Amino acid sequence: MPKFSFIVPVYNVEKYVRKCIKSLLNQTFKDFEIIVVNDGSTDKSIAEIEDLDITIINQKNMGLSSARNKGVEKAKGKYLIFVDSDDYIEKNLLEEINKSLFNEPDLVRFQIQEVSENGEITKYRETPFLEKSGEEAFSLISKYHFVENAWCYAIKKTYYQQEQFKFKENTFHEDFGLIPLVIIKAKVVNSIDYIGYNYLQRLGSIMNSNNYEKDLKKTQDFYNHYLYLIKEINKTKLNKKVFKSFIANSLVIKICKLKKKDYNYYLNLLKKEKVFDNLLADTLIRKIKKIIIKINPKIYY
Repeated sequence: MPKFSFIVPVYNVEKYVRKCIKSLLNQTFKDFEIIVVNDGSTDKSIAEIEDLDITIINQKNMGLSSARNKGVEKAKGKYLIFVDSDDYIEKNLLEEINKSLFNEPDLVRFQIQEVSENGEITKYRETPFLEKSGEEAFSLISKYHFVENAWCYAIKKTYYQQEQFKFKENTFHEDFGLIPLVIIKAKVVNSIDYIGYNYLQRLGSIMNSNNYEKDLKKTQDFYNHYLYLIKEINKTKLNKKVFKSFIANSLVIKICKLKKKDYNYYLNLLKKEKVFDNLLADTLIRKIKKIIIKINPKIYY
């Protein structure tokens, strides 16, 4: 059994995928497997990497969530690491993660930097921690730039399976619909002070789309994810305040990007679901923020 399983969904990334996979193969820590899920690519993506020492699973185009779920099914490693096929990692990432496994954590967080196609780098430094509960970890992580992105974490496979985690298929923002639960439900979480993941900023990606109809679909999916997260967290006995505030705040920010008619529609939905009531008001600044957002979110954002 390998220590780590890299799960890499691939769809039409012939320009980037070889660099991604080579960065995984070049790890200084060698006890790992690479599972590439070809999500019905129509370009030369697979031809770019089929000579490499990897496992390739082919499926028709079913989307990122489906490809990740298929990868998890096939993974044999003790820890799962999701990697997007246009990104790449630093050669010491697994070595640094492995150092933090002394307490058998359910989750290990590592640090991310954004890299543009012209080479510009933006770092987001975080304070590392060890042996926090999921609730404690979520309170800390929710303050950072990247929170729900699946590629920020190494996740113990037994924990992932026991909780029956799965990415919701046929949606946008699938990470938001799952990873907050993965964090807060964990018994032990470590976060390491190592920037090991390079998040490529490129034109034409899902997150950079300028298609307003797609933006509307993203907002609807985001709203549905919020409802699911609320339902799931209410089933637990965990301290829910920070979690609910984070997902509520995220949703409010999301609707503020919409045009007036659509914004008003979702604003009424959020009021109906009492989303604003979930915002924290435990400090004077947060109380003021909550009042402003309840009056008109676009005043604050």
